[in-house]
Amino acid sequence: MQTQQAQAEGRTAPTEGYFGVYGGAFVPETLRPSLVELESWFQRLSRDNGFLPEYRTLLETFVGRPTGLHHAANLSRGLGCEVYLKREDLAHTGAHKINNALGQALLAKRMGKQRIVAETGAGQHGVAVAAACAMVDLECVIYMGSTDMARQAANVRRMELFGAEVRAVDRSCRTLKSAINEAIREWLGSSGTTHYLLGSVVGPHPFPTIVRSFQSVIGEETKEQLARLGRKPDVMIACVGGGSNSIGFFAPFLDATEVRLIGVEAGGSGTAAGEHSIRLAPEAQDVRVGVMQGCKSLVIQSPEGQILGTHSVAPGLDYVMIGPEHAALRDSGRVEYIGATDVEALSALRRLAREEGILCALESAHAVAGAIALAESYPPGGTVVVNISGRGDKDLDTIFESETA
Repeated sequence: MQTQQAQAEGRTAPTEGYFGVYGGAFVPETLRPSLVELESWFQRLSRDNGFLPEYRTLLETFVGRPTGLHHAANLSRGLGCEVYLKREDLAHTGAHKINNALGQALLAKRMGKQRIVAETGAGQHGVAVAAACAMVDLECVIYMGSTDMARQAANVRRMELFGAEVRAVDRSCRTLKSAINEAIREWLGSSGTTHYLLGSVVGPHPFPTIVRSFQSVIGEETKEQLARLGRKPDVMIACVGGGSNSIGFFAPFLDATEVRLIGVEAGGSGTAAGEHSIRLAPEAQDVRVGVMQGCKSLVIQSPEGQILGTHSVAPGLDYVMIGPEHAALRDSGRVEYIGATDVEALSALRRLAREEGILCALESAHAVAGAIALAESYPPGGTVVVNISGRGDKDLDTIFESETA
């Protein structure tokens, strides 16, 4: 999809739903009533004395929250600081994605929708959506790029066991961007009965706000858990693909300017187009403001607006666009963004497994790699919190293939 298409197709952006100059809702007019309906229901249920207690109860009994805050003693000794790991890998279905999937599934049920359409890249969002839909009794269709399906076959089987129909996308890049395009196309034709359960802080308003709201439980728990330990964080680090786990982790600390916030993107295998997924870090190239998949943000694209290829060993990090709030946070300087290469992420994953007995997802390994790379910049004995956004079972084939490459 070219970023100039919005103008060619007569799409317009409202004045609300922006983070600085980024965000908005660049959609066909036929879809605008569905977004207005979604925002109205979300605002209403955010104040509902029945919805929020139901959601919070299910976070405890279905998701398994609160997730642990683990003191990584062995890693701490090696880095010269006190490292804590927020264990989203311990949540039901194995990643932070369930927080948002459950919230939106409950929201869709209250709205009277009969079915859910969603997209997935690494598979964790798809598994979470499938599980949530099974629990609340909604029909579920999930689009997934054929490339991602091949490297995440176990997650495809898990989705199907939960009753979801998984549809392969063979066009374009055959990864997450392609899957989102197909999910949006279906939603355009069935929005009266179908809710599009978007998995990251991207897409048209109000999706970035909704996803951040449901994911902020990560940061809220972290703040409470640190307080019980008598600690305040000096540094907080999370990986950044579309940006949902990191926004949820950072959100309660954005006003605490003494806390250093760091997002780690996929540096991939090189600096040329198609070898990485850097959109915010200083080494970013071919990144321009554009409109894609319903919102305005920073996109890896040519001067003519052609979307360029991306790469990451972690399938959840190879998205061509960044969430609009992240773009605004980069511009304001509130959050620092760095890159970690495939090699660095794989090395960090193995180190965490050996030293702490934790097998994290390749996405999360980028955050661990960032924490290791920046160790000399931390205050001696400072408190560093790393968000472990998911577990690594899904990545075992990729990990072992890398050892024999």
